[in-house]
Amino acid sequence: MDTINSSDFNYIRDLVRRHSAIALEADKAYLVETRLAPLARQAGLASLQELIGLLRIQPAHPLHRQVVEAITTHETSFFRDIHPFEALKTTILPALLARRRSASLTIWCAACSSGQEPFSIAMLMREHFPTLAARQIRIIATDLSSAILARAREGLYSQIEVNRGLPAALLTRYFDKQGLHWRIKSEIRRMVEFQQSNLAEPWPLIPPADLVFMRNVLIYFDVNTKKAILAKIRHVLKPDGYLFLGSSETTLNLDATFEPISLGKSTCYQLRQTKTP
Repeated sequence: MDTINSSDFNYIRDLVRRHSAIALEADKAYLVETRLAPLARQAGLASLQELIGLLRIQPAHPLHRQVVEAITTHETSFFRDIHPFEALKTTILPALLARRRSASLTIWCAACSSGQEPFSIAMLMREHFPTLAARQIRIIATDLSSAILARAREGLYSQIEVNRGLPAALLTRYFDKQGLHWRIKSEIRRMVEFQQSNLAEPWPLIPPADLVFMRNVLIYFDVNTKKAILAKIRHVLKPDGYLFLGSSETTLNLDATFEPISLGKSTCYQLRQTKTP
């Protein structure tokens, strides 16, 4: 595999930061190498160095966006870290449904990658709250990468991907086998709206959300960008809504208006002044 020199690595770090606000740490050279080497081959270039050389001399080349998308695509899996989904099933959704009664529910999954998280939520709702079919449930899923969103909309996953976190019963109930892959059924795909959005730039029109999933995202940003993103979430989240971050993430020392709420083995956040049981 091609190795990247310090000058080229710093160039890519700056490119990614300018276009996504994501701060690559100094020890992430291996990530750049593994993500960009396939892109160089797809573009018909002989090496990673040739790819970066092209980027340097052609600042408007479409490969700039493809490079940023390749670097910023995050790892995901079905029902990743099961505890938030357990809290959703046993506590949060029953509470929201009791408070909303006939009103609709809006759920936003930010940085959704190839769609496993929003589809996991959709399957959970279909499985445990079947009466919701009679009311409006809106799941909005956003990501920076247009390529990864195209994959998510297709809903086609490899055997390895469905083996990671997806119970066998849900695989047989909500997926169809297509050759070596599995396609999620249209009844689940229709529950999710995919939109392109860069968290570091002005957001598209996100309706007031009852629940925001932004897990394992803030860790990639510097402190000021984290604060800016949390400030914008305050304006999206309904007063009694819930925010889920990754298990290693927190609002502590970033935004005092959010209060952690312990739900079994999971922690979520609510706006402090309007906390509800």
